[in-house]
Amino acid sequence: MADSLVYDFDYFADEAMTQNAHNRALDIAKNAPGVFWTPRQGGHWILASHSAIFEASRDTDHFSNSPISYDDLQKILASLPEGAVKPFIPAPITFDPPQHAIYRNPLQKAFSPKAMNELKGKIRELAASLIDAVKDKGECAFVDAISEPLPVTVFLEMFGLPVERQREYRDLVKEHFSSLDRDSAAITARLRKVADVMHDTIVERRDNPKNDLISMLWQSEFNGEKATMYDIENYAVMLFTAGLDTVVNGMALGAVHLATHPELQAELRAHPEKISATTEEMLRRYTFTLPPRFLAEDYEFQGAKMKKGEMALLFLPAADLDASEYPNPENFDADREGKAHIAFGAGPHRCLGSHLARIELNILYEELMARLPEFRLDPDKPLVYHGGHVWGPEEVYLKWDV
Repeated sequence: MADSLVYDFDYFADEAMTQNAHNRALDIAKNAPGVFWTPRQGGHWILASHSAIFEASRDTDHFSNSPISYDDLQKILASLPEGAVKPFIPAPITFDPPQHAIYRNPLQKAFSPKAMNELKGKIRELAASLIDAVKDKGECAFVDAISEPLPVTVFLEMFGLPVERQREYRDLVKEHFSSLDRDSAAITARLRKVADVMHDTIVERRDNPKNDLISMLWQSEFNGEKATMYDIENYAVMLFTAGLDTVVNGMALGAVHLATHPELQAELRAHPEKISATTEEMLRRYTFTLPPRFLAEDYEFQGAKMKKGEMALLFLPAADLDASEYPNPENFDADREGKAHIAFGAGPHRCLGSHLARIELNILYEELMARLPEFRLDPDKPLVYHGGHVWGPEEVYLKWDV
């Protein structure tokens, strides 16, 4: 491999990333190759440029969402003895076209703009109550008090899971995403914990359906076959891990920017109609997901000779800081003109929950501006960022005058 394609970066534990994740992403966007190989985490490719990610996201023939093909997976499942524990295959995200559409279609209506707009009232009421609960204290741990319970509560209610077990669910998701053990058996064991904690609810919704996602999925068919417990567990694991982590980090990153830019807070309080555009620029400047892809065959891609089975990480935070797509990408400019951000991905696997995420982020910023005075970071509690497939601060300590 050419030395020019090797760049030392650990997306889980890079020291500069843990100090300031998006400064490190900007550094990589400026100084690393658009496609490079890192020896960290067992060695893998990282696609950092906007063009590389945009192209690979649409090329599911070469860049698969699964380390093994759908056909090979079916052979493995068929070969297992009766009663054997099956590996979890989070659906539909693990499948590539055409199977991907079969498993994604049942969710399209549930996550449509119309369906998400119907949740606005509940989301605003919840956001307001969480902010009001800390307003008189003059400070808060933002993730714990607001950015975690807001999207997680919304998701649990959509899914039909008991909201009072929120802390237990969230801890399981953190355990899964923070683990450095990527062995398939270890991953299956962690996902088994996630499935087990939902088991009683899944069975209950099968026997007594209600107006929630689990009940809806039980009514679906796949390739002409009725849904099985295995199908529902695979769905549940995917939606559970995605729904309980991503937006939490997006909100925390937005709070950091607002807390360090009092002039933006003042502008948004005076002109709340600018919040929607601000949300989009937040998503670009502080993109937080790093989804993996796997080479389906040997392939030369933008000058890099890749081998079947190798991982290629879609480094979305760097893609949204690519100067060839976004002039002066480090500048926060809500009036920025040009191409839309790629924070929700591209191609057939573009984020299913993007409509919900936008609504939650917009409403949160609206309520923060309406209900809190000017807030700032607590200087005695510095930020520490976590890496992995979703980036964000571990906690954001805010203060304001009361």
